[in-house]
Amino acid sequence: MKRQILLSAIVIAFLWPACTQAKIVYEVVDLGTLGGDESVAYSINNVGQVVGLALNSQGDPRACLFDPTGGGNNIELGTLGGNEGEALCINDAGQVVGWAENSQGWERATLFDPTGGGNNLDLGTLGGDDSWAGSINDAGQSVGCAENSEYDVWATLFDPTGAGNNLDLGTLGGDWSLAGSINDAGQIVGWAQNSENDVRATLFDPTGAGNNLDLGTLGGDDSWAGSINEAGRIVGTAKNSQGWPRATLFDHTGAGNNIYLGTLGGNWSEAYSINDAGQIVGEAQNNQGHGRATLFDPTGAGNNIDLNSLIDPASGWILIEAWDINNSGWIVGEGINPEGESHAFLLVPEPATFGLLGLGILCFRKRGRRS
Repeated sequence: MKRQILLSAIVIAFLWPACTQAKIVYEVVDLGTLGGDESVAYSINNVGQVVGLALNSQGDPRACLFDPTGGGNNIELGTLGGNEGEALCINDAGQVVGWAENSQGWERATLFDPTGGGNNLDLGTLGGDDSWAGSINDAGQSVGCAENSEYDVWATLFDPTGAGNNLDLGTLGGDWSLAGSINDAGQIVGWAQNSENDVRATLFDPTGAGNNLDLGTLGGDDSWAGSINEAGRIVGTAKNSQGWPRATLFDHTGAGNNIYLGTLGGNWSEAYSINDAGQIVGEAQNNQGHGRATLFDPTGAGNNIDLNSLIDPASGWILIEAWDINNSGWIVGEGINPEGESHAFLLVPEPATFGLLGLGILCFRKRGRRS
């Protein structure tokens, strides 16, 4: 038995460095546009569907369901009668939310028809003119922000029927707020202004009763929460005492034990998404002063990885922002492609990267069964 465990450990010990030190970890897929020259991917679900924004041939920004193969069969999701729109989130059922311009020129929170058929649903406001939806969970609950009758912008839980029974989630004593993410348990995070006019990362009371929780900062005045996973772990950005915005893993209790996630050698960083495995992506400044797509060390030890170091250097890509990561480790964002255009990208883990580790684990399990 001991000999079998030892042999398994030796196998894994040899295979693990081969896996972790592999230069090419991800394949880069250029997701293209809608005929224009720019695009950005904001969200990927666990099925591998990707949404974001792409310019059409007239240069108008449109909500887009991207072809994840990079084959260019992207679907324009339309508007509400206006010229512009943006898809910000897709759930595992393929429901897409964001905003679209209506025929009066107002920007409205929108549940998009994912077929591109144009049967888009205006999710309404809180009595004002504009609204925006930024996140949707697998139950179809969507959150974002909307103007009220006094034209203040407040965090909002939208009525999914479009009947307008939207719920104002309140602030932290200030004049405005925004909800950026909702998980399947209905926990909602974002940011809100407090009575001192500071902006703080916020865990919102989903009932709308106003018992919102200030998640604190890293010693500075402001913070923003952008993503919450199914375990309730929250990431975003907070300012330190020098005023630099820093990627942050927030203490969900509000006690202030927030974890600074570091940079790539520069002064600032931002965390945009956390998956259920606790992997965190975003953007960080390197020691040359450039912002680069980043996979953060969730422990806060600073072992952050520039995602450009994990792709084929001959690809010609510069990955700038990593906006989302799904539970399979697929990452989407925005970068500069070999032609010098700002395009949406998809990073797909190379099978060979993880195959060796899987072989080691399989060996371990087989030997364990024989004993």
